[in-house]
Amino acid sequence: MMRLARGQKFLALFVSGALLPLSLSPFYLWPVAILSIAVLFRTLQYQTVKQALVKSAVFGFGMFFAGVSWVYVSIHEHGFIPAPLALIATILFCLFITALFALPFALSALIPQKPASWLFGLPAIWVLSEWFRSWIFTGFPWLYSGYIHTETWLSGWAPLGGVMWLSFITALAAAVLSQLTQPHRNQRSVKLASLAIIIAVVSGYFLQQINWTTPTGKNLSVVLVQPNTDQHKKWTSKERQGILQQLQAQTEPHWGADIIIWPEAAIPATPKYVDAFLTQIDQQAKVNQTALLTGIPIYDGQRQAFYNSVITLGTAQGKYDKTRLVPFGEYVPIESVLRGLIRFFNLPMSSFSLGEADQPLLNIAGEKVATAICYEIVYPNLVAEMAREATMLLTVSNDAWFGRSIAPRQHMQMARMRALENAKPMMRGTNNGVTALVDHRGVITEQIEQFTAGELSGHIAPRSGQTVFSQTGSWPTVILSLLICGGLIVRRRTAASQ
Repeated sequence: MMRLARGQKFLALFVSGALLPLSLSPFYLWPVAILSIAVLFRTLQYQTVKQALVKSAVFGFGMFFAGVSWVYVSIHEHGFIPAPLALIATILFCLFITALFALPFALSALIPQKPASWLFGLPAIWVLSEWFRSWIFTGFPWLYSGYIHTETWLSGWAPLGGVMWLSFITALAAAVLSQLTQPHRNQRSVKLASLAIIIAVVSGYFLQQINWTTPTGKNLSVVLVQPNTDQHKKWTSKERQGILQQLQAQTEPHWGADIIIWPEAAIPATPKYVDAFLTQIDQQAKVNQTALLTGIPIYDGQRQAFYNSVITLGTAQGKYDKTRLVPFGEYVPIESVLRGLIRFFNLPMSSFSLGEADQPLLNIAGEKVATAICYEIVYPNLVAEMAREATMLLTVSNDAWFGRSIAPRQHMQMARMRALENAKPMMRGTNNGVTALVDHRGVITEQIEQFTAGELSGHIAPRSGQTVFSQTGSWPTVILSLLICGGLIVRRRTAASQ
């Protein structure tokens, strides 16, 4: 019976973790995250370090297997790995991310085992778990609980504390809920935490009314071209001319726009092989006084390195090289060992190099544009740093690698949060969706259907200034969480020595 009870607890943890992604896009059932995290917090009480690690890992594996198992699509459909092996690879990936998620929860066994400590310590540890995943081994900042508030009143806090502050509030609500199931809860602490949450929610509504940035006075017309190029054909040389002709044909009716955006790696060749085409498009853009930006792979002969880049044509100025690369998708760790081992490690464009950390912003119509290519948009601090002097945000992506899974919608939600955090409008151009224009409050103003070829026409109003988050990033929330955990650990050791 004891084994059965233990198995049931692990099953409850796994299911609770697996339900958490329902709180995010495209489902938006945000209360589920609070309920889910509350189950985890309830089981982390009176645990040893080993028990805390195991239980948080069971929860985390459920969360990642349900929320990011779309990597299977890339591995199987585009990496040409047989389904059984692709499933094993997906499970191994989820287990690896789970280990990173669970590691900080060892701290839950080191703080005082009292209701008041769990009430504030566990939310701090939750935030540290998200923060740890944001940078270790280049980072995997996905499934942050703070994203559930993209459309709630608490979104008003995003320009102040960003997504991790929203995660802290979410986890605090979960901690309160978990304490309500305790027969010997600390009534005073629960009431205090509940009051803090109510104040945060109500004040979030009023914070939504604040204009953290100011309009520059311009209203620029924008066209985002969505070519819906087939990934299986894109990198074959015989398809190149057809792809270029399609881009040109989709662009032709829109030369009157101020800005035209082609998505990540829209041009499937380095400039050397499409020089005549780029020259022609550049001349057309200049004649029409249009700024055209496109994703393209760049080869630097001096450094003998490839870069995943955005270049400017026509009236625009500048170039941006991607600084955060996707493991296995854009570079292969321990390449000398893995390259050639199986076809997945030979994906097209999987040998990119890192761009310089401090690159000048793109210049469009006298406006500064902060650029993030694909995966980069999920790094809050990276985007905040680039957005400080920018008046617009640009992200180009190719989410075709993930098919019709929930990944593109999750990606879009995170992009919206970056616009919210920095109070700057965003242009998001993709190969097959989600292609959209987002205003400075994170609201999608224009969007076209996924998995179709088309063009999105709209306007964008640049804004100058900086939010608090643009200046500080996630550091205040991270430092607060470190101080809470550190203080509680010291308190327990002090009490034990007396």
